[in-house]
Amino acid sequence: MIVGRKFLIRRLVGVLIAALIILGGTASPGWAEEKVKLVIDGHEVTTAPAPIITDGRTLVPVRLVSETLGAVVDWYEESKTVSIAKGDHFVKLLIDNRLVNYSNENINFGLSDVPPQIIGDRTFVPLRLVSNALGVSVHWDAASKTVSVDSNVPASIKPFYDISFRDLNPGDVIGVNTDLQLTFGDISPTNGSEVRYLLLNPETGRGTVVARGNDLNGTYSWLPDPAYGGPRVLAVGIYTQEGQFLAGSVVPVEVAVKPKVSLAGLTQGQEITETAEFSVDLNFVSEYVKYEITNKNTGTVVITDESDPQGSYSWTPQFGNNDEYSVRALASDRLGQIYYSSAINVRANVGRRLALRGVASAATIEKPVTLWLSRNFPVSKTEYVLKNNSTEKEKILFETTGYSSYKWFPKPELAGSWELFARVQDEEGNVHITNVLSVKLGDKPQLLLQSVGPNEVLTGTVKLTSTSNVSLSNIEYRLIKTGAGTEKVIAGDSANQAGYSWTPEKKDEGSWQLQATAVTTSGERIASELIPIKVYLGKTFGSQPIIEKSKFLDYVSQLAERSQEKTGMSAALQVAQATLETGWGQYTPADKYTGQLSNNLFGIKGKGPAGSVISNTWEEYNGNTFRIDAPFRAYNDPQGSWTDHKQLLLTSSRYEPFREVMHNSTQGAWALRRTGYATDSKYPGKLIDIINRYDLQLLDEVNI
Repeated sequence: MIVGRKFLIRRLVGVLIAALIILGGTASPGWAEEKVKLVIDGHEVTTAPAPIITDGRTLVPVRLVSETLGAVVDWYEESKTVSIAKGDHFVKLLIDNRLVNYSNENINFGLSDVPPQIIGDRTFVPLRLVSNALGVSVHWDAASKTVSVDSNVPASIKPFYDISFRDLNPGDVIGVNTDLQLTFGDISPTNGSEVRYLLLNPETGRGTVVARGNDLNGTYSWLPDPAYGGPRVLAVGIYTQEGQFLAGSVVPVEVAVKPKVSLAGLTQGQEITETAEFSVDLNFVSEYVKYEITNKNTGTVVITDESDPQGSYSWTPQFGNNDEYSVRALASDRLGQIYYSSAINVRANVGRRLALRGVASAATIEKPVTLWLSRNFPVSKTEYVLKNNSTEKEKILFETTGYSSYKWFPKPELAGSWELFARVQDEEGNVHITNVLSVKLGDKPQLLLQSVGPNEVLTGTVKLTSTSNVSLSNIEYRLIKTGAGTEKVIAGDSANQAGYSWTPEKKDEGSWQLQATAVTTSGERIASELIPIKVYLGKTFGSQPIIEKSKFLDYVSQLAERSQEKTGMSAALQVAQATLETGWGQYTPADKYTGQLSNNLFGIKGKGPAGSVISNTWEEYNGNTFRIDAPFRAYNDPQGSWTDHKQLLLTSSRYEPFREVMHNSTQGAWALRRTGYATDSKYPGKLIDIINRYDLQLLDEVNI
């Protein structure tokens, strides 16, 4: 938590510094210098500051206008808010935030098309906001560039945009999954490409996106989060493709979730004879779900690992555990509170299952295979058996007490057609036989190189091992330079299939083919495949830091927030991914031979804007893993990597389910796993843990 606090303090300091710059500086170069006349109740006001025009909009100094009309204006430095009160009228404005509070009882809210902004040391707001705030008539004469305020002509609050929520009214209580849809007036935004629904804190005007999409007229589902309960303002924004705000609306609501967990996929009294698949129905955002399975007769309780709240769980009872069970789900919210479903009583009545795996039926076996059993009961003895199709005689390949898989490399003397099966003995002494597979065994002696794989780069001492389906009297390892006529023995002797170590010398650098050759005990010469390799003994470079570890969170948070503004993707989730995949920015791919830093924060392979860097990746050959050179995308700066990674998630059809929930860090983390982004079953939990530990949820709190 110490790192998390430092991170938050640094972010707060950054915000304060930015505010001081705004308060103490002059107007931005973007502000127009056009002269605007201000007339209040028929009298021209010449006191500074004068109204200004920016981007075609007229902004007026709110304190000057308000106090001239007799209103009381208060400034709150800590929250950067302005309150204006006059008679029955009250308004609270938030600097750089479009949310406007028209009631000190938090019951009437609106949006401003231009957020209140500090220019110099004064707060400026659009004309209509003054009219809404003070209930006075405001007129703009473009020809004379004159703002006229008339307090003798009352005006009611007029929304900036003709947009409203369908089926939602002020004060509605939100406690369950709620559909969100908009109703447009005469004109809807023509160049709007995205709609975002935000749940805002009425005091700060900040909050999180709860639903989003590209269909402005579509219906979106909002699953409430207990962590954001109480009085809230539901806001909607229409945005361009570049993330620019076009229009919106707000409605005050009360979020009061009574978390409910329902177990789906099972019925009371159900008999389970195969695998049972079940899930949960939730009325709130859950960080994870688990399933509690209780044997009602023995009292044994099994609680599963954390599972995807939007996914399903498969339970296959063991044959020896047929009994009465109760099953219930438990779900955790972001605050760590656990909620339980009602229990469903079921009966497990599965039959005995036993099957041989590792070989396909009708296969021809010429290389090593691993035989294993799929079973749902314990065994006291295992035998893997070959049966001759002609003589009906059996040959036991391997037998063991209890259970074990078996790595089998058929010998040439077994060539021909066979039946392959396994025979086991259960704990009561009963014998059971698996499915019988018809297989064909090869008749050739085989020699396979194991410890080195195709295109491997050898940078130092290497172990050389091989395997064969025949007995050997001699083995040698040779380097062959194709086309050059160069060949030399680098290891070997008369030891049968022993392991050897070889240390390359400087003269061995370059591209070669490696081959094992052997003489069998029967005098036959055999050879392995020619394996292309490369010997390199120069300096190599490993992954490198992108930035100091202590500065990493601040650095990537800025990248994530800019990306979130444009794409709507959770900034907290983006930061957690970069943190997890680069080890806090300390393990960024660099070129193995030159040390060039890739700026690749997500390990994407291929060619990038700055070409590629060569790094290591894992391959498998003859049952062993090894590392080879592979190109990873290189970028001119980390921003390029960040943008490229987001484009992958935003455009690939594979990640469509992720895009539906990418605004929510918890739901997005599970969707990444569900769509195959990561094979690690604990990947979502790791991301969520990083987010919680360092309070990254704060990154997802945005203004409208």
